Amino acid sequence: MGNVGLASLQIRQGHPDFLELPWQLPLEKWAGACDRLVEIQRGLSRHPVLFASYGNAVYALKELPPGVGQREYDVLRGLEARGQPAVIGVGLAQTRPQDAAEPSSVLITRFLDGSLPYRTLFMSSGLERYRERLLDAMAILLVRLHLGGCFWGDCSLSNTLFRRDAGELQAYLVDAETSELHETLSDGQRSYDLDIMEENVAGGLADAAAVVQLPPALDFAKTPQDIRKRYEQLWAEITRELLVAPGDSFRVQERIRALNALGFSVEEVELVAAGDGAHLKMRTTVTDRDYHRHLLQNLTGLVAEERQAQVLLNELREQKVAYSAELNRSLALSVAAYRWLNERFLPTTQELQREVKAPEDPCELYCQVLEHKWFLSEREKKDVGLRRAVDDYKALRLKEAGTPPAVAPAQAAR
Repeated sequence: MGNVGLASLQIRQGHPDFLELPWQLPLEKWAGACDRLVEIQRGLSRHPVLFASYGNAVYALKELPPGVGQREYDVLRGLEARGQPAVIGVGLAQTRPQDAAEPSSVLITRFLDGSLPYRTLFMSSGLERYRERLLDAMAILLVRLHLGGCFWGDCSLSNTLFRRDAGELQAYLVDAETSELHETLSDGQRSYDLDIMEENVAGGLADAAAVVQLPPALDFAKTPQDIRKRYEQLWAEITRELLVAPGDSFRVQERIRALNALGFSVEEVELVAAGDGAHLKMRTTVTDRDYHRHLLQNLTGLVAEERQAQVLLNELREQKVAYSAELNRSLALSVAAYRWLNERFLPTTQELQREVKAPEDPCELYCQVLEHKWFLSEREKKDVGLRRAVDDYKALRLKEAGTPPAVAPAQAAR
């Protein structure tokens, strides 16, 4: 029976019950005893980690001492409640495997679809352009966690997963064994977290440099300092106070737009009297770095990553101008969004997913088409249009798959 050796199992609703797994064995002996185990790209871990497949979902199972497992599960649940970029804690098993001297716990998390460990970024030849994005991704991740009151305690490349997002990288916390949640963090806590990051990232890059040549921008001695510098610049911009003189209320909206441009939504604006009595101090409460993805979802129902959402919203706004000119009147963004979704986004992604091997994520697919459209337009010094870009993109994918295109890439007459 799979539940022999299982003392307790708490699983969140909407996930498998995991009862058929061989809990009577320690994780290191599950190979050959469980047909759900799968091999996926993974980072380094100090604890035994396995991956189990259930339909379209993959779950990571990590064996830990009982107290440590419960603590990490609680922290992950807290991070999720605060909207932080971390893997989702699904459940926790308390086990007493046969012949084991001590009980243990197994933390179950939902594997982040489409994510990559840092080692894959360096060892896969097709991912070179993403490597230098590590700096911004790590800096932004730490800013988000610290804004949310999370002291990571072990920030490292191995404890981070990266997801491609319209040519950029988004970083996610994947290991919270040493993390703590607070209402706010002191400057000392933030600085200590950055000290840990610098040491760990230097070690991770040194390990990578032993097996693959690092790009010049990722020197393992200098990169941790660069991440810290980017973090400090972003933190200062997000948390700075602004003096507003009477009659300059427009500067409040200007400040909010500047923060939105960085991807952060503003939950609350507080205006307090400045010392000289002639100005007000503006303080903003920044919530997260998901402003654009929330806006896109509200307008279209599409669920995208932040950078994808920025790219899609840019095209949507361009189309709003075109639709308004076509009708000779101003058009609400929500009305333009409906037309854009049904006339451009859905037909394009459905056509490509039906006819060529393309990314399963429709938002990433459409972003790739827009990037291809930009490339063609730059080369030909004119806007080639969406239809031309789709046909050329399709031809390239068919060529990569070994299927000769009917029309050569970048030569279709449109």
